[in-house]
Amino acid sequence: MELEQILIQFNDDVTKVETDESLNSLRTKYLGKTGILTDALKEIKNVPVERKKAYGESVNKIKTEIENKLENLKLQLEDKLIQNKLNNTKNIDLTIPYSHDKGSLHPVTIAEHKVIEVFRSMGFIVEDGFEVETEYNNFEAVNVPKDHPARDMQDTFWLENGQVLRTHTSANQNRVMKQYGAPLRAIFPGRCYRNETVDASHDTTFWQLEGMVIDENISIANLIFFMKTMLTKVFGKEIKVRLRPGYFPFTEPSFELDCSCPYCDGNGCSVCKHGGWIELCPCGMIHPEVLKMGGIDIEKYQGFAFGLGLSRLAMMNKDIRTIRVLNGCKLKELKQAKIK
Repeated sequence: MELEQILIQFNDDVTKVETDESLNSLRTKYLGKTGILTDALKEIKNVPVERKKAYGESVNKIKTEIENKLENLKLQLEDKLIQNKLNNTKNIDLTIPYSHDKGSLHPVTIAEHKVIEVFRSMGFIVEDGFEVETEYNNFEAVNVPKDHPARDMQDTFWLENGQVLRTHTSANQNRVMKQYGAPLRAIFPGRCYRNETVDASHDTTFWQLEGMVIDENISIANLIFFMKTMLTKVFGKEIKVRLRPGYFPFTEPSFELDCSCPYCDGNGCSVCKHGGWIELCPCGMIHPEVLKMGGIDIEKYQGFAFGLGLSRLAMMNKDIRTIRVLNGCKLKELKQAKIK
């Protein structure tokens, strides 16, 4: 085919292109390995020497013109596709009032924010910590050595590198003491993990808030004051607390702190199982060994620590009967459980 005829034929073929597939076919027909223009370029070996240069220049000129037209055609097809989509798009009236319900924070997040706000008002700093922790911070630094029986109380998720998914927010105690020293008022909320059997009140994932106060002349009376103040502000009414003896390796003495049921004022209801009291958090005076490992002078400073279950607090606030509501993805249940 003569060179002039190639361009005439191409311009005729261009008018038949309407899709990307036909455009690609046209590109292959002229510029492919066995394309018309490629074959014309191969014919240069049969052209007399005196005409080779002019023939080669003509082929390249036609090739450039074809490439430019193919590119312009590609842009035209893209614009046509966009326009078709716009023409088929349903018009939206932005002036129509939006009637859907607004989103909200998760019940645990709301409970956490409430507690943090109260503790910040009492001079506490807030630290996040790490969900993946070293074995030392999660156990040894809180007075739980390798052979300690308390390790059997926590079914731990171990990672291949020897680290753990923290079993409690107490894992942040040592780091915070070394970072800030004494005196110290700090809380560290976060998610914890234990390889537990799932039931109405236990799950493999739950939220805690650890707190600690270290200063001179700290006593159990200070512990009671801070916890009672926090609960009264969170629930917006006077809350009574009581301590029962307990055991935790990182505190001595150790206690279980109960609060009077905020829903029946201690008279007995379904939330407190008609006992008038709700078991809320473990607490106690920080063990001297824990203070020493954190770099605190135990001759000068004492302290107390407590672990508040944020999942439990969120369940109490809305009388949620199973923790699976908090860890699930059912928006209807979460909406009903939203803390106001």
